[in-house]
This record gives sequence, structure tokens and C-alpha cells, in this order.
Amino acid sequence: MPTMHDVPINDLIIKLAAELKQYNEINPPEWANYAKTGAHKERPPTQADWWHIRSAAILRSIAVLGPVGVSKLRQKYGGRKNRGTQPETTVKGSGNIIRKILQQLQEAKLVDYKDKTKRKGRMISPKGQSLIDKTAQQIYTKHSPAKKAVEKTAQKPVKEAKKEEKAEVKTESKEPAKKEVKL
Repeated sequence: MPTMHDVPINDLIIKLAAELKQYNEINPPEWANYAKTGAHKERPPTQADWWHIRSAAILRSIAVLGPVGVSKLRQKYGGRKNRGTQPETTVKGSGNIIRKILQQLQEAKLVDYKDKTKRKGRMISPKGQSLIDKTAQQIYTKHSPAKKAVEKTAQKPVKEAKKEEKAEVKTESKEPAKKEVKL
């Protein structure tokens, strides 16, 4: 069974965002249309469903990184701040956005908080893991390697015919020219 590591990341996040729209708990707050995603950004996001896309990306990050907190996710979603003539510096992403998304994912029971382990933070719940696995399975069947192999074999005869034509041209040019004998 394919996992989230077997499918393209962008496809997984877009499909997960569509799945997360069905949850009533995961909705952007009123201020989300005006908020920047970090101090390194100049403007707020322009996509209409950016909240769900960020939620899907955070859900995937939690599944990959294990117990993770807001601070670690702020580093992950931060960037380089343009400071004019001064050198650029790295800044963290918006903690409020990440915190609200984590709370919404926790309400939807896709993420659990673990504090009894060696590392504290939020971990993926079994319900969240099954959502990711189900979504990865759907994407994998759409982009399966078996389909690609069939497409490649269908294209091989065309490629082989071109190679044969090139080989014929090369053999014709390699024939030694007949020399005229002068007496």
C-alpha cells in the first residue's frame, strides 16, 4: 500500500486541502483575508482557499516530523525578509495562523497532543494518518508507475524506428569512397 512518501508532495497537499474543506471544524477566521503569513511577506495570500492548503501542509508536516510544536512549524513556514539595503535575514512565520490551524486540526481529531513522551508536541492521530493514507492511495492510483510503464512501452516503437533511421544514415556515410586510380 503506498504511503505519503510515494506520491508527489504538491499533489498530496492539494488533494488533502480538498478533503479538509469537508470538515466543519477547519474554517478560516474572519481576519484571515487580511493577515500575512509571516513578517517576511509583503501582502496577504491571494488564493481563496489558502487556509485549507496551509492546514493540509501543516498536517503533512506533523505526520513527517513527529511530535512538533508551534515554534518548529514557525521556522518551517518562515522565510527571508527583505530589509532594503541591509542584508536579508531569516524570520519565522506567523505563529497565530499556525496555532489556530493546530487547534482546528485538534478539534477535528486529526492531531493529538503528546506530553508524556520524550519530545512534547502535536502528533498525527490515527484518524489523521488514515486520511493521509487514503488520499495518497487515490493519488497513487492516478499516477501509478504501471500506467507510466505502459505509456513508455507504447512510445518505444516510435523511438526505436527513429534510432534505426539514424543508424542507417550513419552506415551510409561510413562507407569508404572509391578512389580513382591515375595512370
